[in-house]
Amino acid sequence: MAVANTTYRKGEQLCRVLDIQWLTDSVYLLRFERNDTVFIPGQYLTISRADCLNAREYSIYSGKNDNYFEVLIKAVPDGVVSQQLKEVKSGNLLRVGGPHGNFCLPAQAPENFRYLFIATGTGIAPIHSIVRSYPKLDYTLLHGVSFAHEAYGAEDFDAQRHILCTSKDNGKFRGRVTHYLETMDVPLDTLCYLSGNSQMIFEAYGILRKKHIPVKQIFTEVYF
Repeated sequence: MAVANTTYRKGEQLCRVLDIQWLTDSVYLLRFERNDTVFIPGQYLTISRADCLNAREYSIYSGKNDNYFEVLIKAVPDGVVSQQLKEVKSGNLLRVGGPHGNFCLPAQAPENFRYLFIATGTGIAPIHSIVRSYPKLDYTLLHGVSFAHEAYGAEDFDAQRHILCTSKDNGKFRGRVTHYLETMDVPLDTLCYLSGNSQMIFEAYGILRKKHIPVKQIFTEVYF
């Protein structure tokens, strides 16, 4: 890939693509060099092709102990960056900024808390990074997708803690994550992390408040 503009924006670096793996017809996993960058699970990067000026924010999917970065990308028809990135090949260069964000677990002793993770679609990415980084967490995960084959990273979650909610075929629960959440007993000391589309987050936030979960224990990461 020819680099048309090698001027760095503040905090950026050039990283070489290692692999691109398609998980469905529209979602792919992009792996690239980490270059010893330190990050906190739950943070995101700004990414663009090195020969393009358009950049977009993507949550880190890989774990803190992996020696590479991975991001989970949905190629949407009107998404300029997602369409550009799907064309990259191994060895091409990316312009990467960050990490940024604070959708993260408590800094001190994160494994001492109880968690409820709720995600829709590719909003599973920061949750995947968190669980991959801290495999001993006490958590329940609700992941809402249309079809069961969209259960991205399911193999990295404890099957007993992973509730796949599908709206168009049969997962563990047939219906939306918010419908399942309404049926749950959520202990009052639970830390709740909501990641995905804004409508889900709005509804889940309201349900959790009705269950008397304190505002300070609800964390959100809106995707669209």
